[in-house]
Amino acid sequence: MAASELYTKYARVWIPDPEEVWKSAELLKDYKPGDKVLQLRLEEGKDLEYCLDPKTKELPPLRNPDILVGENDLTALSYLHEPAVLHNLKVRFIDSKLIYTYCGIVLVAINPYEQLPIYGEDIINAYSGQNMGDMDPHIFAVAEEAYKQMARDERNQSIIVSGESGAGKTVSAKYAMRYFATVSGSASEANVEEKVLASNPIMESIGNAKTTRNDNSSRFGKYIEIGFDKRYRIIGANMRTYLLEKSRVVFQAEEERNYHIFYQLCASAALPEFKTLRLGNANHFHYTKQGGSPVIDGVDDAKEMVNTRQACTLLGISDSYQMGIFRILAGILHLGNVEFASRDSDSCTVPPKHEPLTIFCDLMGVEYEEMAHWLCHRKLATATETYIKPISKLHAINARDALAKHIYANLFNWIVDHVNKALHATVKQHSFIGVLDIYGFETFEINSFEQFCINYANEKLQQQFNMHVFKLEQEEYMKEQIPWTLIDFYDNQPCINLIEAKMGVLDLLDEECKMPKGSDDSWAQKLYNTHLNKCALFEKPRLSNKAFIIKHFADKVEYQCEGFLEKNKDTVYEEQIKVLKSSKKFKLLPELFQDEEKVLSPTSATPSGRVPLSRTAVKPAKARPGQASKEHKKTVGHQFRNSLHLLMETLNATTPHYVRCIKPNDFKFPFTFDEKRAVQQLRACGVLETIRISAAGFPSRWTYQEFFSRYRVLMKQRDVLGDRKQTCKNVLEKLIQDKDKYQFGKTKIFFRAGQVAYLEKIRADKLRAACIRIQKTIRGWLMRKKYMRMRKAAITIQRHVRGYQARCYAKFLRRTRAAITIQKFQRMYVVRKRYQRMRATTIALQALLRGYMVRNKYQMMLREHKTVIIQKHVRGWLARLHYRRVLKAIVYLQCCYRRMMAKRELKKLKIEARSVERYKKLHIGLENKIMQLQRKIDEQNKEYKSLLEKMSNLEITYSTETEKLRNDVERLRMSEEEAKNATNRVISLQEEIAKLRKELHQTQSEKKTIEEWADKYKHDTEQLVSELKEQNTLLKTEKEDLNRRIHDQAREITESMERKLVEETKQLELDLNDERLRYQNLLNEFSRLEERYDDLKDEMNLMVSIPKPGHKRTDSTHSSNESEYTFSSEITEAEDLPVRMEQEPSEKKAPLDMSLFLKLQKRVTELEQEKQSLQDELDRKEEQALRAKAKEEERPPMRGAELEYESLKRQELESENKKLKNELNELQKALTETRAPEVTAPGAPAYRVLLDQLTSVSEELEVRKEEVLILRSQLVSQKEAIQPKEDKNTMTDATLLLEDVQKMKDKGEIAQAYIGLKETNRQSPQDYHMLNEDGELWLAYEGLKQANRLLESQLQSQKKSHENELESLRGEIQSLKEENNRQQQLLAQNLQLPPEARIEASLQHEITRLTNENLDLMEQLEKQDKTVRKLKKQLKVFAKKIGELEVGQMENISPGQIIDEPIRPVNIPRKEKDFQGMLEYKKEDEQKLVKNLILELKPRGVAVNLIPGLPAYILFMCVRHADYLNDDQKVRSLLTSTINGIKKVLKKRGDDFETVSFWLSNTCRFLHCLKQYSGEEGFMKHNTPRQNEHCLTNFDLAEYRQVLSDLAIQIYQQLVRVLENILQPMIVSGMLEHETIQGVSGVKPTGLRKRTSSIADEGTYTLDSIIRQLNSFHSVMCQHGMDPELIKQVVKQMFYIIGAVTLNNLLLRKDMCSWSKGMQIRYNVSQLEEWLRDKNLMNSGAKETLEPLIQAAQLLQVKKKTDEDAEAICSMCNALTTAQIVKVLNLYTPVNEFEERVLVSFIRTIQVRLRDRKDSPQLLMDAKHIFPVTFPFNPSSLALETIQIPASLGLGFISRV
Repeated sequence: MAASELYTKYARVWIPDPEEVWKSAELLKDYKPGDKVLQLRLEEGKDLEYCLDPKTKELPPLRNPDILVGENDLTALSYLHEPAVLHNLKVRFIDSKLIYTYCGIVLVAINPYEQLPIYGEDIINAYSGQNMGDMDPHIFAVAEEAYKQMARDERNQSIIVSGESGAGKTVSAKYAMRYFATVSGSASEANVEEKVLASNPIMESIGNAKTTRNDNSSRFGKYIEIGFDKRYRIIGANMRTYLLEKSRVVFQAEEERNYHIFYQLCASAALPEFKTLRLGNANHFHYTKQGGSPVIDGVDDAKEMVNTRQACTLLGISDSYQMGIFRILAGILHLGNVEFASRDSDSCTVPPKHEPLTIFCDLMGVEYEEMAHWLCHRKLATATETYIKPISKLHAINARDALAKHIYANLFNWIVDHVNKALHATVKQHSFIGVLDIYGFETFEINSFEQFCINYANEKLQQQFNMHVFKLEQEEYMKEQIPWTLIDFYDNQPCINLIEAKMGVLDLLDEECKMPKGSDDSWAQKLYNTHLNKCALFEKPRLSNKAFIIKHFADKVEYQCEGFLEKNKDTVYEEQIKVLKSSKKFKLLPELFQDEEKVLSPTSATPSGRVPLSRTAVKPAKARPGQASKEHKKTVGHQFRNSLHLLMETLNATTPHYVRCIKPNDFKFPFTFDEKRAVQQLRACGVLETIRISAAGFPSRWTYQEFFSRYRVLMKQRDVLGDRKQTCKNVLEKLIQDKDKYQFGKTKIFFRAGQVAYLEKIRADKLRAACIRIQKTIRGWLMRKKYMRMRKAAITIQRHVRGYQARCYAKFLRRTRAAITIQKFQRMYVVRKRYQRMRATTIALQALLRGYMVRNKYQMMLREHKTVIIQKHVRGWLARLHYRRVLKAIVYLQCCYRRMMAKRELKKLKIEARSVERYKKLHIGLENKIMQLQRKIDEQNKEYKSLLEKMSNLEITYSTETEKLRNDVERLRMSEEEAKNATNRVISLQEEIAKLRKELHQTQSEKKTIEEWADKYKHDTEQLVSELKEQNTLLKTEKEDLNRRIHDQAREITESMERKLVEETKQLELDLNDERLRYQNLLNEFSRLEERYDDLKDEMNLMVSIPKPGHKRTDSTHSSNESEYTFSSEITEAEDLPVRMEQEPSEKKAPLDMSLFLKLQKRVTELEQEKQSLQDELDRKEEQALRAKAKEEERPPMRGAELEYESLKRQELESENKKLKNELNELQKALTETRAPEVTAPGAPAYRVLLDQLTSVSEELEVRKEEVLILRSQLVSQKEAIQPKEDKNTMTDATLLLEDVQKMKDKGEIAQAYIGLKETNRQSPQDYHMLNEDGELWLAYEGLKQANRLLESQLQSQKKSHENELESLRGEIQSLKEENNRQQQLLAQNLQLPPEARIEASLQHEITRLTNENLDLMEQLEKQDKTVRKLKKQLKVFAKKIGELEVGQMENISPGQIIDEPIRPVNIPRKEKDFQGMLEYKKEDEQKLVKNLILELKPRGVAVNLIPGLPAYILFMCVRHADYLNDDQKVRSLLTSTINGIKKVLKKRGDDFETVSFWLSNTCRFLHCLKQYSGEEGFMKHNTPRQNEHCLTNFDLAEYRQVLSDLAIQIYQQLVRVLENILQPMIVSGMLEHETIQGVSGVKPTGLRKRTSSIADEGTYTLDSIIRQLNSFHSVMCQHGMDPELIKQVVKQMFYIIGAVTLNNLLLRKDMCSWSKGMQIRYNVSQLEEWLRDKNLMNSGAKETLEPLIQAAQLLQVKKKTDEDAEAICSMCNALTTAQIVKVLNLYTPVNEFEERVLVSFIRTIQVRLRDRKDSPQLLMDAKHIFPVTFPFNPSSLALETIQIPASLGLGFISRV
């Protein structure tokens, strides 16, 4: 495919930008060949036209797909070019906060200028043992790769760290060395790794300084070789330094400092030991104040001085030498303050008694006059004479500064030499890893000799780097057998030749230095003449004749020639050096300059400031005296070239690893990225050259399986063949037509640049189309489902709503109708009542009102009538008078007016008459007027007629009214007369009414006062009542509030107490777990030290070739020493003695080992004491717990029936005793009667009969012996329960012996018991040869004697028992007397009471007495019932035994009856042997027992064929027998041998899971047996009576139980380590990398650092592998009979390891943090949970240990956009720390284009929400954490007597008892 075809619409490209270097833009239309302009749109939305170069027509570089942005390896990018590299680094650095990125074989490290939590011990452990490509980029990954290749290839390694000042080179080198020190450890206890790390603060103090770019800039280069032995442990180190910047000692630029050590000295000047140095503030010295910045923010120089001195001490630099160093450094400071006074232009002098020079001479121990003289003069030597010439002031100052630089350089060399001596390996070095911390390419405004040397060194390193990259690239092609051509890469050999070849820059510079009058100008001219226009890499500046330009691989650099010669010569006056050498008071000073005479000192040949230290500085070779002076004159350039060649030889002999440090900005701002500065450094450090070399070939590489997995979606079903390789070839040929764009290798497909992006585009297009189709179908289906569901729900809702509405409406109607009916009748009633009331009122009012109105009307009519008459006459007169006046005036006015009007009218008529028109108008107006008048007349006629009608009507009405009024007047006249009569009555009535009214007023006033008083009283009362009610309500509310508050407080107190109780309980549990964990960690440490002690002891035994005569170490001593913590301190001391005796001869040969051994021994003792204190505390807590349990459970009292049963058994034993005595007497009589020798001879028949009978008796006695012991233990326990402690303490041995005898059931038991007693009491061996050879008769005789004695003692004991019973009866009589006295007292008290109280008290007393008697009788009745039931059972048992004995007597026929001689046989009843669950062995067979049962036992055969825990049962049965014999030595020896044997097995086969699991199970079972049969009540609850009979009787083995518990803890920890080692390789591959759900997550393109394939190839672990391994573990533990609770703890630990390792790798692998990987993890976790359910282990707590992993997987899958999502994440991820959440979000990487990245703002929102959460800042989980283990007591139901010993164990020498 042509590259131009990718430039389509919406394709993104990079275009140059002056500010951001490169800007992203998007094509607005397709590019067609021939187009000169590209239509682009920038990201900010601005459109522009990009013009192509008309010459090259080069298109802008394409941008990688977003899916590839942020990759761990830059070579994984499809488009490999500068903008892609820059953008990828920026995205990782700014967005993901990742500072490390791979670029092929180079690790690019960007300085974050911030402390990051990614260098802890947990991170080191996470990277240890991992492949470099399997984890995210890190300096630890590079260090691990170097360490692994050193061990695998047995080839020395180098880590080359380069970069600008301030880029972080020194820190990166420091972390690499810390990694080696942590991972490898040291080969001895000399703490070599600590010394290697301690060299850093020393070298930083004397070689680092503050610059404008870096506060801790290394001003020298160093190469540290860390040496390893054959086991790849650190044994030493060696340091070489290069190019120390000496000029900094005498000059510092603005804002810079001198070396740190000077400021540390000034800051510590107040210390007593520094008083003699006469130092002060740094501003007082010329050499420390020039930069004007004596203090670094955040750095305490005094504290750093303490660290420097501690490091010196650790490296073996004594205090005297340290003070000598500080004297020299202080002298340099004082020397800088020496001033000169000019005499003339060519001479100067030092002021007399100049204080700084005086102090300098005192410190250096030289003469003041000599030093003052030679500071101002110099010696010139010719062939014949020597001259002393004064020098000018300027030359004197330069000479002073040169002397200071020379002293400091020699001191630097001396310190490095002593550091190397301290780090020198004491044993032979097998291999080494070198760490090169060297300066990067430098270019400034003014570049001088220092920059020239630095850039020369970088040219050499770049050449080596290019060759290595090219070599690796070609090796890869050759390995894959693909055709290849030589890759064209930049070869900087011409530049190197320009510098170092003959007639090169350095050669001409050395030649000019040899010239007497050589100068910088003449040297420049020689350069121009030699190289200008002849070498393309050499140029001359246009405007300068004192400078030259060299084209380096990174950039052009212009060098100023001024100062080159002086710096190359590095002149120091020899006379000044001789003065210093002559110092006799200061021994260290001459040492500095003696090294120059012996060997070439690199410090003598330095440019103005940097010291090249070659390997000879560390290991000086002997040189001839003449040669030393000659080589002393070598120039700095020459020596630097030699040391550089030596360095290149070293690097070429090793496998290099490259770390390129980048400085992101010049202002030291954290996580700020300056594109310009970054591009400059990327070009300078060779990263882009690596990219270019990779891009020139085939940068993208896929295995066939990965290609098939990724691009399976582009294949059709018919394209998939059985051969994956052929399938990939066929598909790729269809997809990419140009075959030059890819090559097929043996295992990989190689792609040209851009082809993977093209394939990704095709894949994304097809996936997008498929997604759209799937989305279309699913969305349609979902919408249909949603619609149908909503429709169905709507119909259902409508049906219910409508029914409800209808019911509500019907109810409303019924209620409305009822309400209307009620309203109708109610309203009717109300209206009727109101009407009736109003009618009555109205009638009453009408009556009164009508009477009143009538009376008023009558008065008014009377007055009106009279008034009318008066008015009539007055009005008539007035009217007539007025009429006459008005008529007269009107007539007069009418006359006047009519006259005037007539005159006017006449005048008008006269005028109108004269005009015809007027007549016409008048005629018209008259017609209108006539018509109007006619109309008016008609209207008036009509009105007149209507008025006539009205008038007639009125007349009629008036006549009728008048008639009525006449009638009314007549009636009124009659009523008037009646009114006159009534008036008189009314007057009288009114008087009475007035009186009544007066009285009424008085009554009303009185009533009013009374009512007012009543109202007032009522108001006051109501007010008082209301106030009381208010107070009452207030009191009630207060009471309720108080009650509520009390209730709330009580509830709160209860809740708080409960919470406190729960919290305290949890805290106690946590404390207990912490103590248990601490104790188990101590045990682990103790076991490690013990193993170390054994190894050292073996080594010492090997070293001691000829031991002292007569001194040997026995096995018993060795075994007891191994388990020394199980014995007392005296035994330990006794065992330590031979150890000391053995170590004496080895002290002379190996004093270091001896001191180490003593330290270890002391440490072991301390650990023992700590362990003992912890054990005591644990025992105390357990005792408290047992005491608490004992209080809860009351001990059942002893029943009387059991005592009766014991007495019955005693009587039976007495009868059997008598029978046995009689039979023995008969036997003795028979023997005395037949005393013939032939009868008693061993071959005689009588002898044989007697021997058989004695054998049967002995067997019976053996059987009865154990029963006697069991009965004795039971009787002792019963006696303890019945008798008080005083009686128990005073019990005599005879009584105990009597009780033992009473418990014996038959004569066999008694005989056997007394034979055993005879064995134990025998003090000296008896002579058994008096009777016969074997002494059987003597045994029988002794047994009879002992029986007689015991029978006599039995009689005495019975007598004593009778006496005791008599005393008890006397005690009962005494108690009865006391009771009688008490009754009499009660009776006397009752007599004093009154009769009623007396009767009541007597009744009460009688009731109490009868109640007590009733209860006693009931108890007695219950006891008797129980006794009867027991006696019935005993009768049945005895009847059965009697039957068995009779049968045995019938069958027992003596062999003597067959013989002729009459022999009286003695019939002794025999019984079948009953085993007691013990195993007997001889003392000398103990080692054989341990060997066969422990050391050589194969767990697999035992686990499959035999019962679980069989070795534990066998060992315990052996312990029981030793306990039965009361043999203390045998018990201790057996237990000690057992413990040591288990330790030996585990040490030998400690990496075998079956072995460790087997012995963990058996150790726990052995421990449980010791507890179960210990006789302690807490452990005997679940025992059967038979098992209780098997308890230990003589020894308390609690001490050994603790030892076994400790041993079990150590075995458990070893088991966990074995589990971890087996599971560790499976976890990451099975849980993270393997695709359990195929096709969910596609494989992303990877770079040169190939990761582990996620496809299940052969040998790749999958989740099924993990589950199969878990099944294997579980089945093995179950076969071994491990306790279920212990299995749960092991499973919990396994799941914790799985979860922790998976989460840690997830947090360190960016490629694993995606949505699809979260789904894979959750599926894998569900499979593990399913396994737990199948095994019934869900309650083991294993699932909870996976919670952090589950939450991390959920975090990968949830939405990560809005604030609601942030809140959900914060509440969901409670098992993850804040650092882990932020890390996952930062690492989240889309695998497909459909996923989106997490925004930085969202991550900040999460951080803000989680800032109050208090959790650990640690990023990774502690995968090495082991939960504290407990061993819950698990008793066994197996009966010991039923255990059979298989012959396969080879234990035929032990016998069952």
